[in-house]
Amino acid sequence: MVVIGAGQAGLSAAYHLRRSGFEPERDFVVLDRSPAPGGAWQFRWPSLTYGKVHGMHSLPGMELTGADPARPSSEVVGEYFADYERTFGLRVRRPVRVRAVRDAEEDGEGTGRRMLVESDAGVWSMRALINATGTWDRPFWPRYPGRETFRGRQLHTAGYKGPEEFAGLRVVVVGGGASGTQHLLEIAPYAAATTWVTRRPPVFREGPFDEDAGRAAVALVEERVRQGLPPRSVVSVTGLPLNEAIRQGLRDGTLDRLPMFDRITPEGVAWRDGRRVDADVILWATGFRAALGHLAPLRLREPGGGIRVEGTRAVADPRVHLVGYGPSASTIGANRAGRAAVRDVRRLLREPSLSWAAA
Repeated sequence: MVVIGAGQAGLSAAYHLRRSGFEPERDFVVLDRSPAPGGAWQFRWPSLTYGKVHGMHSLPGMELTGADPARPSSEVVGEYFADYERTFGLRVRRPVRVRAVRDAEEDGEGTGRRMLVESDAGVWSMRALINATGTWDRPFWPRYPGRETFRGRQLHTAGYKGPEEFAGLRVVVVGGGASGTQHLLEIAPYAAATTWVTRRPPVFREGPFDEDAGRAAVALVEERVRQGLPPRSVVSVTGLPLNEAIRQGLRDGTLDRLPMFDRITPEGVAWRDGRRVDADVILWATGFRAALGHLAPLRLREPGGGIRVEGTRAVADPRVHLVGYGPSASTIGANRAGRAAVRDVRRLLREPSLSWAAA
């Protein structure tokens, strides 16, 4: 058994494997591309303090308590994940870059019972795979005419380090999700001017987001995954919570939104109606896509572009489970998906032990 990825979903899966009688390094191995514990959290910008994080759920079996809300979330979560790995002896191997997962050749035929995980640290042979690679490694950059002509700086949320670097600059922020609004509210006090553009009008959510509303939102994302379509983020169907910072941004005009521009010019962005905005920086807060390129040899993708999943199991190949994908992309969803994947894997293997070998 191989678990690829040691973020929230991967650690949850490893925890439940251990609880089910599987031993790390004997029955399963966890491979992680990142240089340190913390999953994608370790790469978050320093100004994203723990107190600003929405809906961070503890990993199974060990609560995250007493965290200083003023500390960067990258530090808080990184230390918590490191402690979690030590406490449960998960023995994560890192940094390990997985290049491909493919069928092993058995009796002259592909599609055998075993698969091979090929990495820069060796090759593992296994009968089941839990993939928990998340999205951070695949920032999404939309293509717009003229992008290559822009004389200023372009960066994605993945490269955002904090608002100070935008002091005195004219900044266009692209994207209507949580990251886009957070960037705008942070940058506005430093920048000479900010402009917010989104493809669709943002939806702000009033009132509490109760358990029924959460289930309904997850169900919408899950339906796309069942159809083999690329998953949308949960926030795309829940809307943005109207907290006091958002309300202030709406009052003072920081969150006045413009429709998406039609082209990028050397000096900024432009619309078909003749409107132009000059800019020194374009910040693309346009989200991420699932990092699944290493699974391409297994041919799991549907014509719609996604991987059809029932629960966590890839419909095209029951040996493969995707956790932290689609409806399980939230921290609480990742916890549940890790447990569900291990339950199904145990049925697949029909025994609590599975040998593996590194070549």
